[in-house]
Amino acid sequence: MEYEKFKKMLKDSNLTIKDFSKISNTKYRTCISWSLSGREVPTWVEPFIELYVKNVECLKYRDSIKIVFKDLNK
Repeated sequence: MEYEKFKKMLKDSNLTIKDFSKISNTKYRTCISWSLSGREVPTWVEPFIELYVKNVECLKYRDSIKIVFKDLNK
């Protein structure tokens, strides 16, 4: 993946490079170095971000369900 696609995926996911480095346990400097000419973003990064987004969506859905059931039990 090219660095520009990586940055777009992060932006679409509401993540910064710093956030990504923390959740992926990758050094920030390593993530930044992917922008250097000739360096590709590792192949694991794209599916990692995709799974992260799906998990965040699942957590939001789970929280919504909790609220609905809580309201039903009143």
